Amino acid sequence: MCCSVRMWLVKTLLMLNLHITSEGKCLYVVLLMAVYWCTEALPLAVTAMLPVCLFPTLGILPSKKVCVQYFLETNFLFLSGLVMASAIEEWGLHRRIALKVLKTVGVKPAWLILGMMITTSFLSMWLSNTATTAMMLPIANAILERLFGNLETLKENCKDKSDPEGDSQVKMHVLPLKKNRCWPQRTDRSEQKNLEEVRREAQYQMKVWKGFLICIPYAASIGGTATLTGTAPNLILVGQLKSYFPECDLINFGSWFVFAFPLMLFFLILGWIWIAFLYGGLNTRLCISKHDEREATEAKATAVIDEDYKKLGPIKFAEGSIAFFFILFAVLLFTRDPKFVTGWSIFFTKGYVSDAVSGVIIISILFFLPSQRPSLRWWFDSRASNTPYVPLLSWRKAQECVPWNIILLLGGGFAVAKGCEESGLAVWIGKHLQPLAQVPPAVAVILITAFIACFTEFASNTATIIIFLPVITELAIHVKVNPLYFMIPATTGCSYAFMLPVSTPPNSIAFASGHLMVKDMVKTGFVMNILGILCVSLAMNTWGLHMFNLHIYPDWARPLNASSATVTIMTSLPTQHCPLVP
Repeated sequence: MCCSVRMWLVKTLLMLNLHITSEGKCLYVVLLMAVYWCTEALPLAVTAMLPVCLFPTLGILPSKKVCVQYFLETNFLFLSGLVMASAIEEWGLHRRIALKVLKTVGVKPAWLILGMMITTSFLSMWLSNTATTAMMLPIANAILERLFGNLETLKENCKDKSDPEGDSQVKMHVLPLKKNRCWPQRTDRSEQKNLEEVRREAQYQMKVWKGFLICIPYAASIGGTATLTGTAPNLILVGQLKSYFPECDLINFGSWFVFAFPLMLFFLILGWIWIAFLYGGLNTRLCISKHDEREATEAKATAVIDEDYKKLGPIKFAEGSIAFFFILFAVLLFTRDPKFVTGWSIFFTKGYVSDAVSGVIIISILFFLPSQRPSLRWWFDSRASNTPYVPLLSWRKAQECVPWNIILLLGGGFAVAKGCEESGLAVWIGKHLQPLAQVPPAVAVILITAFIACFTEFASNTATIIIFLPVITELAIHVKVNPLYFMIPATTGCSYAFMLPVSTPPNSIAFASGHLMVKDMVKTGFVMNILGILCVSLAMNTWGLHMFNLHIYPDWARPLNASSATVTIMTSLPTQHCPLVP
């Protein structure tokens, strides 16, 4: 069987090499990788390395042009973010942040769900979505167990315990007692009422429990879109922009944060309202305190959070150092060239300093700065005792924590984009998408976001954006729309996978707890997808339109022989087709 597959592959390669144009060969590689990524017939990282062997052998691209795509400056920026995240996890700073936020928002169900979502989204801006979810779920379960008790007992209380046979036996037994006949009936009704109240309360608590579990992976996916290093598709966008449009410098850490952070906040609030409404968190107890059993259990949950926070003790020297460099890391990335003000990069030769430089500078310091406060007495007396030297981060720890497969995935995406560009496949696809020019750009944004969000429910978000971003780029060029107007919604939309457990690793982790059902995720995720699509459309047509000058067709997107005339997009009438003339 293996031999026949190998022979078939060799024959296919020979046929492609002899009879098919360069565009066709590149299309074959892209489709092959798309199938492997969607079916996971090979590990995702192994599939990402296929261009290294297929592009040179098929005559699409020389190996020296393919291999360099696997470690561009964008990969170094992503690597620096991953190393910083591993340092934060090493010293438990993320747990301190999480518990502090939960102490601040309180433990009423709706507020606690909001606290969980805020904490998870903030952490996922800097840590991986998977690591954030894996860290937050145990915290959520500990609070829920103190709030509602044992989960198995809760499930048992949700069942209807009324027993018709038992009721009939009681009635038959009390029939001879004519004088006191009403008392057993009244007692029976009272017991039934109590059982019904217990069942209803247990069902409410079970709904809140599900809301807690489902909000964490959703918030992780939403939060990752706010920074370039938060999720791989954002970096793929930057890398492909540099490949297709070398003169485009509009997207960097600062400008992306200014655009994506308000979008993330807006979507997070809408998502919180929907989840809290669906799972019983929105009620009169949101702002009004009532003295009842729920208040007592909420007090117990508050005690759990306070106790866990006290166990952390005072902030250690290592935690403080990591917090300082984490803030410095974010500030340097944000202020390098934020576009709306002059950044610190003007002090260096133009084009020499990028976000990757800032990231590598900060993480390099972590490998030699001590994790314990050094003793100053040693400087004056060499015989004085000194604290043992342990750096803030060791290379072994970085190796264990950094998901190197994601870096290979990024490289594979950049290699595919380069192959599509050099072979002419991107231009060929763009010409065949010309009929879509009749669709108004504002409608196209919604359709693109919806399509990508649906496709990524069944495939990796990284693989999805690698496959479709070159196509979307050529579509924008051929319909004479600012490429960013289509590329940004596609990039953001591929992180909005909420409906299925297999859509994202965070969804899988939450589903693996055994407390969620597929129908819970589908019911919640369907509305979340719609909210996400509408939020992206709103962002692109409001502040994004002005931030990135999306209403004009930029010079950096024109071929070298094209006219430099500016083409405007008529956005005043959303229901009317916007004529886009080059």
